[in-house]
Amino acid sequence: MARTILRGVRALLGPEQRYEARPLDIVVEGDRIAAIMPEGQACEGEVLLMPDRLVAPGLVDGHLHSHEHFQKGRFENLPLELWMNYVRTVRPVTLTPRQVYLRTLIGAIESLRSGATTIVDDMSTGGVLDPALIEAAFQAYEDAGIRAVVGFSMMDRAVVDNYLDVDAVFPPELAAQLRGLPRPEPTAVLDMVRRFAGHRHPSRDRVGVMVSPSAPHRCTPEFLARCRALADELDLPAAIHAQETRLQVVTGQGFYGKTMIARLHELGFLKPKTTLIHAVWLSPEELAMIADAGATVQHNAWSNLMLGSGAQPVRRVLEAGINLSMGADGCASTVTCNMLNVVGTAAALSKIRGDDYTRWLSAAEALRAATIGGATALGLGGSLGQVAVGMLADLVVYRLDTPAFTPLGDPIRQLVYAERGASIDAVMVAGRLLMRGGRITQFDETALLREIQQAYEALSPEFDAAEASVGPMRTAMEEIYRRSLALGLPRATFPARFPDD
Repeated sequence: MARTILRGVRALLGPEQRYEARPLDIVVEGDRIAAIMPEGQACEGEVLLMPDRLVAPGLVDGHLHSHEHFQKGRFENLPLELWMNYVRTVRPVTLTPRQVYLRTLIGAIESLRSGATTIVDDMSTGGVLDPALIEAAFQAYEDAGIRAVVGFSMMDRAVVDNYLDVDAVFPPELAAQLRGLPRPEPTAVLDMVRRFAGHRHPSRDRVGVMVSPSAPHRCTPEFLARCRALADELDLPAAIHAQETRLQVVTGQGFYGKTMIARLHELGFLKPKTTLIHAVWLSPEELAMIADAGATVQHNAWSNLMLGSGAQPVRRVLEAGINLSMGADGCASTVTCNMLNVVGTAAALSKIRGDDYTRWLSAAEALRAATIGGATALGLGGSLGQVAVGMLADLVVYRLDTPAFTPLGDPIRQLVYAERGASIDAVMVAGRLLMRGGRITQFDETALLREIQQAYEALSPEFDAAEASVGPMRTAMEEIYRRSLALGLPRATFPARFPDD
């Protein structure tokens, strides 16, 4: 069994992520941390000299959409419900397995270069299930060496039927066209997850699968029940978008006579190892439901800002005793999947809520959510997210002789608020060095980045044409959006946006 000694490092240790300024030896055997001891005491292994370095647990990006990586930077200043039409276009963009491989790989590269060692990828399979494309994404994660948990953005309702007043707003011909667009057959998707779980289970495999129904209003109750049953049977993590926007709250009231989180509670979907993605618009009653069920609330602070969705009442979430995780979301809205950016944004954004500064989110709380919280959400809290003996060796090593850490006052605050990846010297996942001396070790990064750019340039005209096909739907969706603003929220809902000046 391979044995590696990280010699002379400082570290953020244990569940408290306590800073240890004394130089240490961290011993890695196989895929685990075998020992942590004073510098120079470890022996019998490959010694990596790492003075003036800080070892931290790798970040867990609890939500990412790899199918958006080729749409990075193409959109700005659109709310979710208008923006989404450009990601799920009427006219599809067809990719080859190599293009999917490259598209997936660029997200893995950026993640590793910004402190994330685990990705939770909610990947859309498009209108048709193509096993070759899915295997290409898995292969990208295998080759990158990163830990990945992949879901398939499952839904069994036409996207056009995810909103109120559709038949009153959409021209009949357009509504019929949109309802007729191909989408994967629900049973086929569930069967695919079942097959993959046999050899890609996140509890034992570095690249695994999960159950990820897209959102309550995008799925029938019957399909949600089947998703829940599959996750329970196979002991897989589950995740679902919920109340990301104000429109989703009023849509839930219109569809079900209650909010979407109350609907999920009613259906028995809320359980441990289940993540509510975004969960921006919340009430005390909903927080109690989530806490009682043991589910996780995810904070996607940067995405929620970029789409104008609002600011999650994150202190209320923590006070309710709910596990908090964090995620970057898709690059078509966020432009970057930099998780250090997400963590810093989350801590800073909390400071606009209320005058009681003692309730603002601290850097340490944000870091914990993005490490231990993310691992707990996946059911991996006992083996991931900490620098401690017995834990998986998913570690990030930061240089301390860089502007972000000089002078060194508080390493956690400087990591969260100042560092965005420039100080990363080494990255290890499952005991395997994926970056050393600031260089990716698994492949020729420069050549791959060049190929990724070439692949995008070849596809760019296809994206242009696909986005142009959105026009008629965009007009109708703008009316849906305007109508939603006239509908009231439940009175107890915590405000998530400022009114206009």
